Formats: sequence, C-alpha cells, structure tokens
Amino acid sequence: MWSVISHVRGWIDRRRAIRRRWQRDARSLIAQDERGAYCAAQRLAARSRALGEQREFMHWAKVAAEVARLSPCAEMDIATVRSIADDEMAQRHRTHNG
Repeated sequence: MWSVISHVRGWIDRRRAIRRRWQRDARSLIAQDERGAYCAAQRLAARSRALGEQREFMHWAKVAAEVARLSPCAEMDIATVRSIADDEMAQRHRTHNG
C-alpha cells in the first residue's frame, strides 16, 4: 500500500515540477517581450517538433498556452504561427539535406 502512495506522490511531484517549468518560461518570455512572447514560444515549439523532440515540443506548446492565458497584449495570429512552423520545418529539411 505504501509503495502505491509513494508512487502517486512521486508522480504528482514530477507533474508539479513540469508545470512550474512551463509557467516560469511563460513569465520569462512575457518579461522579455510581452507582445512577441506567444510567437517566441510557438517558434520554440516548432523547432522542437522539427528536431523530433516530443517532450520539448509539448513543453513549449504549453508555454504558448500559458502566455496566451497570462498576457492580454501578446500577439496571436494563426498565419504567423503557421509561417513559424513552416520556417522551422524548412530549416530542419535544409540542415539534413544539404
């Protein structure tokens, strides 16, 4: 019984640490450039995705969502986000092919 409780507590602690990291990164991006924070997080997410780094991709996607939640003046344009993703994928393609 205690091992189950210990396991659950460990899982909760790890989830809390993950949440604190993306909240901290969102606040940091907002402090650096509030208007551009959402796009910065999206760029980092797209780069991670292009590199095949699934955990980092999920982290930066959560950071982008947290920026959107915290900042009323962060610019969030879907065309810009698509362009960012396209740029990162093209850069990754160029790096591997040439």
